[in-house]
Amino acid sequence: MGGNVRRAKYFGRAIAAGLLGLGAGELVAASRGQSLIDSVGRSVVDWSPRQVVDLTVELLGSRDKPAIRLSVAASAVGATTALAGLPAPARSAAVSALAAATAGLALRRPPRSVPVTVTSAAVAAIGTNIALANPRGATAWALLGAGALTAARGLLARRRRQHARTIHSGRLDQAPPTTDDGAVKVSGLAPLITPIGDFYVTDVNLSTPLIDPARWRLPVTGLVSTPREWSLAELAEQAEEFDAVMVCIHNPVGGKRVGNGRWLGVPLRTVLERADPSARATTLVTRAVDGFTISLPVEPLRSGEWQGYVVIGLNGRPLPAQHGFPARVFVPGIYGQYTGVKWLTELSLTTAPHADYWSPRGWPHEPAWIQPQARIDVPATNAVSGREVTVAGVAWAPPQGVAGVEVRVGDGPWQKTELARELAPTSWRRWHTTLELPPGTHAVQARAVSRSGETQDGRQRPSFPAGASGWHTVTVNVQP
Repeated sequence: MGGNVRRAKYFGRAIAAGLLGLGAGELVAASRGQSLIDSVGRSVVDWSPRQVVDLTVELLGSRDKPAIRLSVAASAVGATTALAGLPAPARSAAVSALAAATAGLALRRPPRSVPVTVTSAAVAAIGTNIALANPRGATAWALLGAGALTAARGLLARRRRQHARTIHSGRLDQAPPTTDDGAVKVSGLAPLITPIGDFYVTDVNLSTPLIDPARWRLPVTGLVSTPREWSLAELAEQAEEFDAVMVCIHNPVGGKRVGNGRWLGVPLRTVLERADPSARATTLVTRAVDGFTISLPVEPLRSGEWQGYVVIGLNGRPLPAQHGFPARVFVPGIYGQYTGVKWLTELSLTTAPHADYWSPRGWPHEPAWIQPQARIDVPATNAVSGREVTVAGVAWAPPQGVAGVEVRVGDGPWQKTELARELAPTSWRRWHTTLELPPGTHAVQARAVSRSGETQDGRQRPSFPAGASGWHTVTVNVQP
């Protein structure tokens, strides 16, 4: 019994020391708008095999980032626990080495501040060593550490709110998007324009880079005759609105990692014309402030065959920070992973293929095009009453557009549905139909047909390497 008590006290003191060090370091970093936990977490994501990343996205969805933060914090506290049993001199050196390694991981990706990162890691080491050297105050150390962590998250949240106010104090606001496509009103059917708050967010950063719009410039560099920079105001003068659906390549069949927006952006064709690229330029490298890159072929963008944009607004508002403020690149019809970076900081033209973030992780280098797909939104539950069952949803097939949506029950014949009006070929299209179903359980499937004549692939395929395929199927239990 006595041994168990001693072990419990040992682990309690070690965990308290880890919490204090972690909280103290985070609080110092947060005072300058940074986070050691988020920076280290980004390195963990960078080093994780593709299969691990894919599984995390599949299992956790939008909860992946909090889970990574929790894992990093738990690992830091666990490392402290492992070191706590060393003799005092060796323990102090080991904790300092752990802090140095943490700083090294946190400095791997821009944007970064060496003084802030080093100071935060040093404070974490000092706090941990103080708590380990004074174990009788374990409860107080734990409370102080937890309080510091809470205060750090609060500081970062307040900084993000201030940044949001800065964004929306600009002059990029447009008229609210029109949402009338003539669709029949069906409860549960996705809106024509996805509200910003419901628009999916996917990136490898645990925290959103916050950029000062007054200082931000977009340089166009590399193989160009006229290198130039664009300010946000200059982009706003040349911007035009367009409607388009954006789809995450990890979106499963019938999934929600897709959104339809009214975007505001400058055609990449215009941006490239102003810089006059060399005939030798074959690759456009889009670079984010965190060093993330996505490259695209120059010729189809320059000729207008691909309608790409430097986007600065979404749904009548400036581009939100989590969606890439102040600017991102978007080529409608290409999966989000390949369409261009958020938090854009440079456009560079080169002669050779560029090794982007995802290509060394096994994903194809060439951009992946979105395949025609229909999603059933209604019925959302499998139990319905009455023989007349309304089936409704959305379908997309950018850039050609949706020509039709068909549904079938079981292995029965495919039946056409009624399509709402189309905002643009690059946008999604809402649809609905009414089925006469007898009491019992029925499998209802939907598929889309594009204007190019391509019918949605019914073969079940995971998202890697070219996006998921298959027909969305819902089970409907018609009750007498």
